[in-house]
Amino acid sequence: MSTSAITEAAPLSLCAREPHVPADRLVAEMVPPPRFDAVRFDTYIPDPNQPSQTRAVEVLSAFAAGLGGAHATGAGRRRWFQKKPAAPTAPRGVYLDGGYGVGKTHLLASLWHATPAEPSLKAFGTFVELTNLVGALGFQQTVATLGGHRLLCIDEFELDDPGDTVLVSTLLGKLVDAGVALAATSNTLPGKLGEGRFAAADFLREIQGLSAHFRPLRIDGEDYRHRGLPEAPAPYADEQVTKAAYATPGASLDDFPHLLEHLARVHPSRYGALTDDVRAVCLTDVQPVPDQSTALRLVVLADRLYDREIPVLASGLPFDRLFSDEMLNGGYRKKYFRAISRLTALARDAKGLVAQ
Repeated sequence: MSTSAITEAAPLSLCAREPHVPADRLVAEMVPPPRFDAVRFDTYIPDPNQPSQTRAVEVLSAFAAGLGGAHATGAGRRRWFQKKPAAPTAPRGVYLDGGYGVGKTHLLASLWHATPAEPSLKAFGTFVELTNLVGALGFQQTVATLGGHRLLCIDEFELDDPGDTVLVSTLLGKLVDAGVALAATSNTLPGKLGEGRFAAADFLREIQGLSAHFRPLRIDGEDYRHRGLPEAPAPYADEQVTKAAYATPGASLDDFPHLLEHLARVHPSRYGALTDDVRAVCLTDVQPVPDQSTALRLVVLADRLYDREIPVLASGLPFDRLFSDEMLNGGYRKKYFRAISRLTALARDAKGLVAQ
């Protein structure tokens, strides 16, 4: 049979998927994203002009080593408190306080890797992933599941939703009581986007009763990534996107408005599973996101695609026009800016999918 007679396989469709993810997989997937698989403390290159960066590596390395003998059980917790006076430099929680581009996530992932415990006894996720886990499992089941862990790392602790802040603060209080060590970075508060950093005092005030469990660790450095919104690549024609989807093994092809409707029927905790085995996401007819609830779901999907480094090829509007001015000036704007930045990066990665 000649090669011309071989038809290209039809692409996948995210809209045709409704994954049912067991609880143990949700927890097992709470590990550093693939782009942070190889990071370690010794791959973090401190700026010689910023001694706080070197100090951060030293403190976090000691923090990780201090977790080696403490099991996250009642008995282990008693051993921890017996040892604590002899190891005051190893707090139960540490908060990485720094601006954009100083490597907070690199350091947080390095801490996860350096902690001498099986991956099943360590958890790493964003604040949104943690709230989604509670939504999927329920509060008590989440406490029971994570309460056996030695370490919980929370990246981008978000304080723009008071309800979620109270929920997670309460959860963390239960986990601290169970002997779980905590580490966190945080997001900026509404109104502080331009400052490029959050500030430990605000974080500790918002988590109230948990503040005594966190040691703020300041990380100074150049704000090299905060340069406003990147310019989004020009979208392709529908025909180009469709042709690329059929020509790319493992690609998905969906109409953007239909995908947004489908996301409302899938719990955000399953968005990672939605992209299982997908090598590229192709979208036609990208339009402005119609409302805030839809926009927040899209933010979660953008995060999962970015974590998995899945390129996104699209027609319609460029990604920097997804969200209205009202959204970009509102309380959730930090999330929308992040989504635009990440989708734009993935759109650049997708350029090679289009035949020149």
